[in-house]
Parts: sequence; C-alpha cells; structure tokens
Amino acid sequence: MFKEIGVQRLVALFVGGWLLFNFPLLGLWDVDATVLGVPLFPAALFILWGLLIAAVAWLMERSQQAPQDD
Repeated sequence: MFKEIGVQRLVALFVGGWLLFNFPLLGLWDVDATVLGVPLFPAALFILWGLLIAAVAWLMERSQQAPQDD
C-alpha cells in the first residue's frame, strides 16, 4: 500500500498520537497532582502535544535530507 518508509512512519505516528489522546490512556493523567504548580492533566496534554509536534517535525526534516533512490 505505502511504499515509502517515511509515509509508514507518519501513519504510525498518527496512530500513536490518536491513541495517546484517546480515553483509556488519557485517563492515566487525570489525578490530583501538580507539576510546578500546574495540574498534571493539562501539563501532560501540553507535553504530549509538544512531543508529538517535535516528532513530526523531526521526521519530516529527516525525510527531506535522505537521498532519493530511483
């Protein structure tokens, strides 16, 4: 279906992000705790969101630098 490994990695990253921001795993962060004075749930959302964006950016930049084989 998808021949390029970069496309497969993007799809895997999408599925991983979808699972992270869905109920069963997102419920793990819903506890009464704080991180530097910020409740854990919004802090975890922000950190996971930032890591997901960083992973997509790294993957996109890496795939542009890779030599294309014809």
